[in-house]
Amino acid sequence: MPAYQCRLVTADGKIIRDAVQASSVEECRRNLEASGLYVLSIRKEFSLSQFRPLGHKIKDQEFILLNQELVALLKAGYPVLKSLELVEKRIENPFLRDIIKKVGNDVRGGKTLSESFSPFEFLFSKVYTASLMAGERSGNLPGSIGRYIQYAKVISQSRSRVRSALLYPTLLIIFSIILIGLLVGLVLPRFASFYADFGAQLPLMTRWLMATALFIRRNLLWFALVALVIIVIPLSLRRNRSFVIFEDKLKLRLPFSRYLIQESAVALFSRTLGLLLEAGITLLNSVSVAALSVPNRFISSQMEAIADSLKNGESLYDSLEKTGVFPQLALDMVRIGESSANLPGMLAEIADFYDEKLRDRIQTLVSLIEPVIIVFIGLVAAAMILSIYLPIFNIIRITR
Repeated sequence: MPAYQCRLVTADGKIIRDAVQASSVEECRRNLEASGLYVLSIRKEFSLSQFRPLGHKIKDQEFILLNQELVALLKAGYPVLKSLELVEKRIENPFLRDIIKKVGNDVRGGKTLSESFSPFEFLFSKVYTASLMAGERSGNLPGSIGRYIQYAKVISQSRSRVRSALLYPTLLIIFSIILIGLLVGLVLPRFASFYADFGAQLPLMTRWLMATALFIRRNLLWFALVALVIIVIPLSLRRNRSFVIFEDKLKLRLPFSRYLIQESAVALFSRTLGLLLEAGITLLNSVSVAALSVPNRFISSQMEAIADSLKNGESLYDSLEKTGVFPQLALDMVRIGESSANLPGMLAEIADFYDEKLRDRIQTLVSLIEPVIIVFIGLVAAAMILSIYLPIFNIIRITR
């Protein structure tokens, strides 16, 4: 939750400054005015989570290792503050070390561990701070962090498998584009001048390819500018929530994309919700956090209504059914979990099932994409070779 620096006027006319945590400026102002304070100004507090210098990243394994060490120290009987100080000395990533140092200072100032990590939800996710809060309330902080570690490992492994499966096709596409660009932009224009010296009539395919190559070479700057605009405009609109939701909605309409994104969202939502319920957080609070964990913002916005349905007394099954995101099989498993009082266990089964299904779909997709790319590259290369060498054979025949 972000922090705000506020200048306030008390009831007896004194001007004070205070740091207040709230989800938005409006909520911060509303809470302060409800306390009888007059608000002069509200300014968002600078934090490391708002400024990430290029190259300063935190890897999943680094954060998992940090929490493993923290759990070991807490189980050994060390206080939270002393554990953070010991962990900080062993961290190699300077960016992560600065964050843990700031967290330690906040804990020393009287804040809980979950409150100290809350400004960095941008980096570590709200699921982590919710797990810390549940551990603090239940008095079993090591156990709660341990459950989060298992959760983080599964999520990290799933992402690694997806990246590994898509790595080869992606590299193949990139190298193919580079190769075709070199042939069209550099090689073919040289052959064009060579053929022009002979004044021979070139085949239609060769003329079309030469014209394309010359056009691209003459307008290379314009192509680069168009590509830059296509990249910059979406990046500049990434802070606009409506644009992000619209963009993620379009992704669901791409071929093969809908099933991959939907099943990934179901698996991640189910695993997150199950973790939070096991940690002792109420269902109403858990579904809101689990919805935020879904990467696709359109699906996440559809899931925001789940909490409202639960407040109206509806079951989780009925609330999920209204979103239109969950497949019927997942809904039936949720209903079984509710009726058997084993909802966290059934949510874990749902997550495992759809993770496995997602992995199979990706493997199938990759196995189909690879031969298609290879055949396409072969056809393009063959067409270029024929376009280049057929006129040479004609020129040789004419000169004879």
